[in-house]
Amino acid sequence: MPPVLSRYATLVFDCDGVVLDSNRTKTEAFRTAALPYGPDAADALVAHHIAHGGVSRYAKFAHFLAQIVPAHATVSDGPGLDALLDSYSQATRIGLINCVAAEGLEALRTATMGMRWLIVSGGDQAELRRIFAARGLAGLFDGGIFGSPDTKDEILAREIAAGTIQKPALFMGDSRYDHAAAKLAGLDFVFINGWTEVHDWPDFVACADLTTVAGVADLLSPTLVMGTA
Repeated sequence: MPPVLSRYATLVFDCDGVVLDSNRTKTEAFRTAALPYGPDAADALVAHHIAHGGVSRYAKFAHFLAQIVPAHATVSDGPGLDALLDSYSQATRIGLINCVAAEGLEALRTATMGMRWLIVSGGDQAELRRIFAARGLAGLFDGGIFGSPDTKDEILAREIAAGTIQKPALFMGDSRYDHAAAKLAGLDFVFINGWTEVHDWPDFVACADLTTVAGVADLLSPTLVMGTA
């Protein structure tokens, strides 16, 4: 087992930008769904989405309708929440099936056979489970695949209370929210930077004193040292 992981009982993975290279797919899906309200509103939603990486689509579209549409829309009538969610889901479906999966997942699973693996994502839970099953990845995550409409904070608290997540545990994410959720739950954290949409991530990880790697395969390195944050 890689020395840096030997202390952990549970590994928790975000999905987008960590297990799947799907961040760009989802960003463009937000833009596509919002375009009926005009390009300015769509651009504002994309900016909000990137600034709040890891937050569920439900919360982002609710914010879009409540805050962005009144300020930026160029039309007076457009799709409601359910229609926006449906448009977004349709736009992401093919991309999630076809996007690249992280290198080294199978090797990491083999090296950590004594640990429980979970997905804790901002993506829709039912959709995640379908995608992971279709791609043959579901079997890697023996602790379960979890997502919205529950928040990551809610999922982590619930699964810790249920004993599914046993500490010490490590969360691997690519957003500020991932780090905040891990910290609130008392989990160690590694920032995965290879596919992140956090543009200033080097400053972020330096200020927070985080361990960062390009991808999950780098956790197999015998020389990797875990930070204290």
